[in-house]
Amino acid sequence: MVDFSLPKVLSEDFLRQIPHQRAKINKLFRDGKLVNYALSLDNSKIWATINANSELDVLKLISQLPLTRFMKYSISLLTFYSGVNTEAPVFSVN
Repeated sequence: MVDFSLPKVLSEDFLRQIPHQRAKINKLFRDGKLVNYALSLDNSKIWATINANSELDVLKLISQLPLTRFMKYSISLLTFYSGVNTEAPVFSVN
């Protein structure tokens, strides 16, 4: 789990990188490397749960994100992750 702290003032360079960040996040979801990604209501924090085998793997992955260089972050290694399945239920035709 990565806890990112966004800068208080978002520079033009930061704002220009947002579409690139979104594209990379979408790719990580498709590749199964990103489990969830959330932005706080006040735009001060981002939380990301990453599917990786080590802290080094997490560092390599987040270094590819365009906005990481603007943010402070901390990594917490999780023992397990539980969540509600948001997929649509499968209906039986029986």
